[in-house]
Amino acid sequence: MTTTTEFDAIVIGAGFAGMYQLICLRDRLGLKTRVLEAGDGVGGTWYWNRYPGARCDSESHSYQYYFSRELVQEWEWSERYPQQPEILRYLNHVADRFDLRRDIEFNTRVTAARYDAAANRWHVTTAAGEEMSCTWLITAIGCLSSANVPNIPGLADFKGDWYHTGQWPHEGVDFTGKRVGQIGTGSTGIQAVPVIAETAAELTVFQRTANYSVPAHNAPLSPEFKRYVKEHADDIRDTTRRTPNGHPFEIAQRSVWDVSAEEREALYEKAWEKGGLQFRATFQDLLVDKAANDTAAAFLKGKIRSIVKDPATAAALADIDHPYAAKRPPIDSFYFEAFNRPNVHLVDLRSKPIERITANGVKTSGAEYPLDIIVFATGFDAMTGPFMRMDIAGRDGLKLKDAWAAGPRTYLGLQVAGFPNLFTVTGPGSPSVLCNMPVCIEQHVEWITDCIAHLRANNIATIETSDEEAEKWVAHVNDAANATLLPMAGHSWYLGANVPGKPRVFMPYAGGMLRYREICNHVAARNYAGFKFGT
Repeated sequence: MTTTTEFDAIVIGAGFAGMYQLICLRDRLGLKTRVLEAGDGVGGTWYWNRYPGARCDSESHSYQYYFSRELVQEWEWSERYPQQPEILRYLNHVADRFDLRRDIEFNTRVTAARYDAAANRWHVTTAAGEEMSCTWLITAIGCLSSANVPNIPGLADFKGDWYHTGQWPHEGVDFTGKRVGQIGTGSTGIQAVPVIAETAAELTVFQRTANYSVPAHNAPLSPEFKRYVKEHADDIRDTTRRTPNGHPFEIAQRSVWDVSAEEREALYEKAWEKGGLQFRATFQDLLVDKAANDTAAAFLKGKIRSIVKDPATAAALADIDHPYAAKRPPIDSFYFEAFNRPNVHLVDLRSKPIERITANGVKTSGAEYPLDIIVFATGFDAMTGPFMRMDIAGRDGLKLKDAWAAGPRTYLGLQVAGFPNLFTVTGPGSPSVLCNMPVCIEQHVEWITDCIAHLRANNIATIETSDEEAEKWVAHVNDAANATLLPMAGHSWYLGANVPGKPRVFMPYAGGMLRYREICNHVAARNYAGFKFGT
């Protein structure tokens, strides 16, 4: 007979979100809390993503927790954009500092969760057959944690080795002297190409969708800047909380049309030299005015053509079919420069699509490319994929996969109708991937914690949203997206377009983190309007 271990709360995932949720529930509310983590260590995204060149695209001084002043003061980043090992060291430091591991069960993958209305308990099952139950179930499973390996015919026939960037071997991969093929040129692929090219004998990059990218101009942090971060920690935190995307810089309050063409070019050039995501902040109308966006797009395409020496390769790399930043806007360290190396080749899949993978490599409609290693930089089944890997059943046996058959439907990205006491950290319908993640994670976790504290203080047994509120919120999410150029990138993973058969629904909230925070605060102040309480 299986013994069920009982908890007040169970958190799924031990990344940025799950670790902070444990701190809040265990240390602030005194709840008996257990975190279940599929990996053998903390870190979430930064535990799994160890591919060559893996690096954060938020600046290090903003990509950290700000809930603890002491933590901010004692940790010191080494670079403007930290690499995966440094971020993982930081998260392990947090786990040590707050003694989190004693309440985290590693190597434990959740396979199912079922709500028992009569007992008001969630019953959680793991891959090893372990049974647990809790009153509050919180998913902290990440938006980009379900690897998307494309279903290309013939993969099983390939005699070489293949890897997905989101499931990278911890011991690494040696590319020395190898013929490598990389499929995918999104943010991950743009990071990986220059690093793989350094040691591979040949690197063939298979590009379906050409992408913009702005140089990161990454560098070690100066002693002066490190001191500035410590002395102005409160100001930095406040800036990230009032800006739309949670970054430590303000968006310029000028339009593209407020300046002359010459001034505009100079401003873009200055932003290019500074590098990073701040390029988006040069003008305030880049994501709402297509003509304004066209000026940024033309500048960036011009940069690609000026960097890449081979005209045909440059033309293919600059043949970008969507507005700048309508898809996730990558930043890079010598991505376009890598195509000037004699061992790096570009294959344009628009003109010559992949037909199949063979025993010896990749065959397109134009040629077969012999390879020793294939790297899939094809991203993730974003936002909903991690949920679909678990069999989650709510009230009256309602399956989450059925509730979301036409696309995810949440209220505030925090709850799903029919699933009482289930909270989703940075779920679909929240700013999540459109934001510097630690900022929205802290807001979500603190809102959930305050909500549970309110329920306990008032002897309220359940909280649940309704179909009506979810429908209204989905409509608002769509309105917010449609007020921008974001939906114009029809092949974006924001819409689920990278996964065949997935409903095309714009999933993140594009209204900005500040606006979202104000909405959540307003809901809580009105006695959690839009939620139903049960006794």
